[in-house]
Amino acid sequence: MTESEALEILQSHQAILRDTHVVFTSGRHGNAYVNKDAIYPATSAISKLCRGIAEHFVNSNPDIVAAPAIGGIILSQWTAAHLVELGCPALSVYAEKVDDGFAFRRGYNQLITDRSVLVVEDIVTTGGSLKAVVESVRTEGGNVIGTGVLCNRGGVTPEQVAEPPELFALTNLQLETWDEAECPLCNDGVPVNTDVGKGREFLERQSAQ
Repeated sequence: MTESEALEILQSHQAILRDTHVVFTSGRHGNAYVNKDAIYPATSAISKLCRGIAEHFVNSNPDIVAAPAIGGIILSQWTAAHLVELGCPALSVYAEKVDDGFAFRRGYNQLITDRSVLVVEDIVTTGGSLKAVVESVRTEGGNVIGTGVLCNRGGVTPEQVAEPPELFALTNLQLETWDEAECPLCNDGVPVNTDVGKGREFLERQSAQ
């Protein structure tokens, strides 16, 4: 799958929003947003995207596909299923959020030990969740052979996510962001989008001040 093909899938399902005013989890503001939740209900579309990741890594022969919960569970399942179709009998597991990062529970940690693991994620902005899962795989004795993501929208590098052998992204987007105090959209009075990101929480905090 080419990057333009993956980008077309995301755009056709309104997973890339432009000309809006969003607040990111980091607290920074921007005028565009990658809405991963818009693509997940589209079964055929998410399957095609995950096949693109599977095709890229099939020759690395991963035993396990791991991802952070919640949305990553879907990616892990689809990617592993396509690897099986391609002749690589991979299993699918997921890591759960804990206070200090992510952890593999439910016996999944035992599956990871001494196995080759591909870690997948939907959107990376700072790479925090991806890094935590990579580190958790290594804590359990697994060998990370690479990481695959739907979209790298923060210019994240392998060094920022615990240095996997490869950080592969189906799409790469550079979206401009600003600190809250310097946001030109706020200065121009552009309404904050409360349907995605942390816009609703931002407005609640503003009204409480």
